[in-house]
Amino acid sequence: MKIRIEIDENLTEEELVIRCPALSEEVWKLQRAAQEISQGAGRFVFYQGETEYYLPLSEILFFETDGGTICAHTARDVYQVHYRLYELEELLPGHFLRVSKSAILNTSLVYSIDRDLTASSIVRFLGSHKQVYVSRRYFKPLRDKLAEERVKK
Repeated sequence: MKIRIEIDENLTEEELVIRCPALSEEVWKLQRAAQEISQGAGRFVFYQGETEYYLPLSEILFFETDGGTICAHTARDVYQVHYRLYELEELLPGHFLRVSKSAILNTSLVYSIDRDLTASSIVRFLGSHKQVYVSRRYFKPLRDKLAEERVKK
């Protein structure tokens, strides 16, 4: 799949166009996700059992795989999401970053990193006991992203 962004200063609002040879399940998922983000101002649908929750992404600490399901962690709760991690990577805003084969975290909520040169590092979040492991392969991109965010502030 190709992804292309075109900047047109003459547009008055953003427009997303999906071009495809045929409607597939992947295209339908992209369309639904884009619509959810657009209409929900950065909200996804999260599930606990049969209950749907509409939370802002700013409350999500990280997403991780748990035995075939994808879980979204807030400071207090865990919710399920009906996306795969690779789909979330494409749908989430830029302050979410893949940090291992099984996790994507919200870099704007990182409180500390316990670095281990020989193994995974541990990221902790302010106001929560939860933590996520960062594999060595993803440590440098995470550090670079955090440095970039400090410069923006």
